Amino acid sequence: MPKLTTSLDVYEVWFLTGSQHLYGPETLAQVAEQSRAIADELGAAPDVPVRIVWKPVLTDSDAIRRTVLEANAEDAVIGLIAWMHTFSPAKMWIAGLDALQKPLLHLHTQANVELPWADIDFDFMNLNQAAHGDREFGYILTRLGVPRTTVAGHVSNPAVSSRVGTWMRAAAGHAATRTLKLARFGDNMRFVAVTEGDKTEAEHVFGVQVNTWGVNELAEAVAAASASDVDALVAEYEDLYDVVPELRRGGDRHGSLRDGAAIELGLRSFLEEGGFGAFTTSFEDLGALKQLPGLAVQRLMAEGYGFGAEGDWKTAILVRAANVMGAGLPGGASLMEDYTYDLTPGDERILGAHMLEVSPSLTSAHPTLEVHPLGIGGKDDPVRLVFSADPGPAVVVALSDVRDRFRLVANVVEVVEPTAPLPKLPVGRAVWKPAPDFTTSATAWLEAGAAHHTVMSTAVGVEVFEDFARMLRTELLVIDDETTLRGFRRDLESNAAYYRLARGL
Repeated sequence: MPKLTTSLDVYEVWFLTGSQHLYGPETLAQVAEQSRAIADELGAAPDVPVRIVWKPVLTDSDAIRRTVLEANAEDAVIGLIAWMHTFSPAKMWIAGLDALQKPLLHLHTQANVELPWADIDFDFMNLNQAAHGDREFGYILTRLGVPRTTVAGHVSNPAVSSRVGTWMRAAAGHAATRTLKLARFGDNMRFVAVTEGDKTEAEHVFGVQVNTWGVNELAEAVAAASASDVDALVAEYEDLYDVVPELRRGGDRHGSLRDGAAIELGLRSFLEEGGFGAFTTSFEDLGALKQLPGLAVQRLMAEGYGFGAEGDWKTAILVRAANVMGAGLPGGASLMEDYTYDLTPGDERILGAHMLEVSPSLTSAHPTLEVHPLGIGGKDDPVRLVFSADPGPAVVVALSDVRDRFRLVANVVEVVEPTAPLPKLPVGRAVWKPAPDFTTSATAWLEAGAAHHTVMSTAVGVEVFEDFARMLRTELLVIDDETTLRGFRRDLESNAAYYRLARGL
């Protein structure tokens, strides 16, 4: 099996331009020339991360339908951008839109930025009709209920190209989940509710295959790691991290580091051979493993794998999607958990962490590699990377199964430096202030039934997740600076009715 890739270089987006034969070959030639120029200009923008492929101008229903079917069949195509350069009668788009299986961006633009006021004649008007051609297209999208993102403005405007780039990142996350295979080693943590969910419905909604393997199958792969490979990986650790003396060669606990390296080698080989892009573990089901995987999980998440602790496969999906959506950007994505609070009035903060498994992609600092008792799991003391996440804007997102649908809840946050050192907390961690304030954020989160496990992304913001949810036709509730509890409760009530009606009987 090929190794997991998180790069956006493997994807492409097709640029479709609508017109009709009414205008004659000369005008259509101009449409083609100008639409190609628009596609090229957009594709050259620095914040557009996916290759744009221009397609010939579409002027009839059959060509539209065939182009859409071709896009559906191409795995590399993660979405379509559609622009009505002239007036393109929308009924000829119905068959194609009915067949569409890829995300759609409706680009409302035109060839020129400023109007040549002194030279405008009706030939110019016939050629440059996006102002009402796109309204015709928007109508049919709405009538057919086609989910899409609409971006308006000239492509030379950085705000436009940035918005298109955001949508592309969401489309890449959507594509990644549609082909995702997730391996669960063991089951969910016993008696926990929120990590449960409908795995069959998840495959229908997100496209991800969620299946379980016995943890001792993983243990067999760990046992098969060769001494020479363990030596090489330990040397890599010592080169990359500040390894505490007791774990270094000759140290009293060096064997623990070798055990951690063997777990990484075995886990990596199992995932690669099975073509898995995400996985879960559980401290209640470790089989023959010598320690709970910590270091291995942290490093694999930093490479782009999705992960959920305690069998939480829904969070593993989000971590994988967020890793893909943030590819190439500063920052990263990680499993996170709201653990405890600083409730100083007016300066409330959340301390997030997990037992071991927070991705070092959240820091630009040099993590330390340490070994400490875990206190649960009944195994040897596990090795792990210790650090604090870099300050800056972030978003934490949870995925819950609320019985008749999946619900995403996203909170915009600001990661801050810990108020004081944390010398006795030997894990990766993040401290943040939630928007709009602690009381509103926590109350809204609880009333939404959002999970205690999340993905924290410091690479992409909430707008990417809004596009992602729209592509999946999945509910998303956002908690940000504009949130009020009164408005949030109205959203909860109206969404309960909307999503139930939208599913049909």
